[in-house]
Amino acid sequence: MVSKRRKVEIAGAGLSGLALAVRMAQLGWKVTLHEKNSDLRMFGAGIWLWGNGLKSLQIIGAYNEAVRRAKIIKEWRIADQEGNILMTRPMTPGDQLLLPPRADLYQSLINRAIAEGVEICTSSTATSVRSEGVLVLDSGDERRADLVVAADGLYSRLRESIYATRVLDYGIEAGIRMLIKHEPGDPEDIITEYWNGPWRLLYNPCTDGENYIFLSAPIDDERGRKMPIDREFWKKAFPLQESLVNRFQEDGRWDRIGYVRCRSWSDGKVAILGDAANGMPPNLGQAANMAFTNAMALASIVTEEEDIQGALEKWEKVARPLTEHVQWWSYIYGFIVGNWPSENLSLRNKAILDVAKTKWFEEGINRGARSVPIGFNQDKNSVHQEMHDYNITGFETPLLKEIMASALGQNSFLQVFNKK
Repeated sequence: MVSKRRKVEIAGAGLSGLALAVRMAQLGWKVTLHEKNSDLRMFGAGIWLWGNGLKSLQIIGAYNEAVRRAKIIKEWRIADQEGNILMTRPMTPGDQLLLPPRADLYQSLINRAIAEGVEICTSSTATSVRSEGVLVLDSGDERRADLVVAADGLYSRLRESIYATRVLDYGIEAGIRMLIKHEPGDPEDIITEYWNGPWRLLYNPCTDGENYIFLSAPIDDERGRKMPIDREFWKKAFPLQESLVNRFQEDGRWDRIGYVRCRSWSDGKVAILGDAANGMPPNLGQAANMAFTNAMALASIVTEEEDIQGALEKWEKVARPLTEHVQWWSYIYGFIVGNWPSENLSLRNKAILDVAKTKWFEEGINRGARSVPIGFNQDKNSVHQEMHDYNITGFETPLLKEIMASALGQNSFLQVFNKK
């Protein structure tokens, strides 16, 4: 353990930046958090918080406030447009999935940061980082620190300032998020994700008064990605969900769904965190949860080590394999939904039904959610084996090969299922 108080500069006051700021302050660091906007605010949709994210919130003392209005989810279902169940994922003993408004989670992190003495600088835009531990602001100010963290999102300019980007995939899907009014008869504890070809409508119980809706459509579908939302289009795609569609809000948020892979998560005394390091599609609801898990690991490991560069290399070795496992599963999920030929949808449905019953699928899809962040129950030094013991096995191997072939223009991934 290092005896002197060290300093960290964090660029980006999103979920990952705030969570890291709180944990670093708890562990004795002097923390400055930079946000380019003039105030801290979060778009008002919902968010999935799995066990790994909830345990991270417990570590930093934000749990109770973050989930005070959240619905407790008992089951996640996938169904086709006619309501036929393709997959069900019930919460087994030890599993947790809560669904609060994103704004509640964000405010809980802000409050914890203030309580822990984090210096929050708004209207403070970072333009680059340097490996010796320098954060450069657009004002010309150069902030030197023992550790600099780039948490500035999927399209991170700081990541690219140290040439860390390996893959930035803009994806094939657009996503729309919104909160709608909860009405009597709406499910209270079951998430249902409806599929119709490449289109998805995800219903999420959120609070006593609101439901969270996520819509997904191909990026080249003008009506599916249209804002304000084209209700008639979505009614036609999901006629049995007309009651939900009628409640769609005009102020939903549209996002392009992207994917990031880095050459390295660090360079010298600079670390990359959250979507900037490992942005992933939202298909498993794990982006924020893995960001929290990785933030807990980063804070603990750099606190225990005097050599920051060595500590960051250790952190990446510990945290990256599990993160990339979750990334791949999320990517594959969206790829299968978005690319399956329309003339073979019945084969897709059968494949999902068959695959969902296998042990490797159950273990693979839940590995991130069931991981335990470093620092939970004061076990700061414990690196749980499941965080870094992932190997591609069985059915995943040919599926990944087919996805890579498709990415190169050889759209043949249906062969995976035809060969089974």
